[in-house]
This record gives sequence, C-alpha cells and structure tokens, in this order.
Amino acid sequence: MRGFIKYLVIEFKLFLREPEAFFFTLVFPILILVVFGSIYGNEPNLFFAGRGTVDISVPAFMAIIIGMSGMMNIPMAVATEREKGILKRLRATPIQPGTILLSWVLVYFLVTSAGAILLVIAGKTIYHLRFEGSVLNTSLAFSLSTLSFLSLGFVIASVAPTARTASITGSILFFPMMFLSGATFPSEIMPEAVRRISNLFPLTYVVKILQGFWFGAVWAEQIRSTVILLGMLIAGIVISAFTFRWE
Repeated sequence: MRGFIKYLVIEFKLFLREPEAFFFTLVFPILILVVFGSIYGNEPNLFFAGRGTVDISVPAFMAIIIGMSGMMNIPMAVATEREKGILKRLRATPIQPGTILLSWVLVYFLVTSAGAILLVIAGKTIYHLRFEGSVLNTSLAFSLSTLSFLSLGFVIASVAPTARTASITGSILFFPMMFLSGATFPSEIMPEAVRRISNLFPLTYVVKILQGFWFGAVWAEQIRSTVILLGMLIAGIVISAFTFRWE
C-alpha cells in the first residue's frame, strides 16, 4: 500500500510538470465556457427546452475533459515513459505492474474529476448554472465515461511505437469527435446528416449520457449510451491486456 501511494504521488507530480496537459484539462474547458457564456448568456431558451446555453454546455464540456484525458493525456504520458525506458526500469523494481497501471488510472481519473468540478463551479458562480438531475446518477455516468475513455487511451498507448505517434493518433481521433459529437456545439443546431455521422463517435454517447442525467433522465432512458460505453470499457481493458508493452 505504501508503494502504491508513493508511486501515485510521483505520477501526480509528473502530471503537474506537463503544462499542456494541465492547461487543456483544467483551464481550457473553463475558457470555452466563458467564451460561450459571454456570447449567448444563460437565459432560458425554447430551442433548448427552456434551458440556457450554459446549462446544456457544461455537461457537454465535461465530455471534452474526458476525451482529452483519455485520448491525449494518457497515451502521451504512457508512451513517453516507455520511450524513455522508465517502464522497463520499473519492471525491475518490487512495484507490481498492477500498481503502476492503477496509479495511472487513478491520477487521470482524479484530474478529470477536478476539471469537471472546476467547470461546474465556474458555471454556477458566473452563469447561475441549473442542475435538474441526480448527483449519484450523474457521478456514475461520469465515472463510466471517464474509465471507458481511459481504457481507450491505454489501447492507443499500447499500439503506438513512440510518444509522438501516440500524440498524433490521439489528436486525429479526438478532434473530429470534439467538434461533431455535440461536445463543442449543441447537436440541436447540427444538420441531420451531421447528427447521423456523430452517432459513430463514442464521445457522442458521453455527451448524451451526461446531458441526460444532468436534466433528470433515468437509466432506462440511457440504455444505449450505457451499453456502448460499458462495451468500450471492457474492450479497452481486454485489448490493452494483450497489446500493452513495457519496452
């Protein structure tokens, strides 16, 4: 247990030394919120069923944080440590491989959660953000979404030969999702053809499940999103187990 805590602290310090990851996970979503809020405000809008632009945007921006952590931060961090030979040296220490992997997951889960909490605080403080759902259901949906994307990140890190390749692969996969999934721009304003394409992206289901529970949905209404994200989590774990490389 002591080794796990020490390694967890080390990984957290390494994250803080990466200004890009820190900025895009904790600061960038708030900047987007301020920009959108300054333009559109948060007055009730019939187009959004009486909710404001900020009300529907905050759970969608949480999806951006989740996507960045899973598809950009984790692949880059893991691939960098492998490329520098750190993982190879760790294998020679008494630290168990499971401890190392669990530390990564916990660090990025906590960082992603912190980004989401800061976003909610900013929305509530500046724009009087409304929340109509269950804290428990929303938290469970957030946890499932985060773990699903972290598992995808480990798949990218496993197959990418270098840190640069991991970064490019994550970016190529993530940015189309960010703009077409409803995470950046509300799906309500997108053409029908674009909405059909967005259904191919897993980030779309993160947006749907978070917005759904944010506005009071129940699990029976989110079966499709739940099944897709759960399947993604299981597939990511299985694939990573067979493809992860320590050197």
